[in-house]
Amino acid sequence: MLNIDREQPVQMPSESPVLARMLRVEWLGQTVASLCWIISVWVYGLSEAGDWLQLAAASSWLVANLAALQPPDDASQAKGTP
Repeated sequence: MLNIDREQPVQMPSESPVLARMLRVEWLGQTVASLCWIISVWVYGLSEAGDWLQLAAASSWLVANLAALQPPDDASQAKGTP
């Protein structure tokens, strides 16, 4: 039998790993949601402390999504640490 790693997306030879991660539905959905959240805070205005917290939460979510595009660290994978 063939052993197929089902967690890695199928990539075309010319496709970059970053582009492959960006085109995944989960990444696109979360990034669009965080951007909409950020835009809605600016549309409704920043008048109270809760508005600033909403902006910080949405911005943190976007930064986390962007950080997820970075390739995994080979050293930590070799040691078996997450």
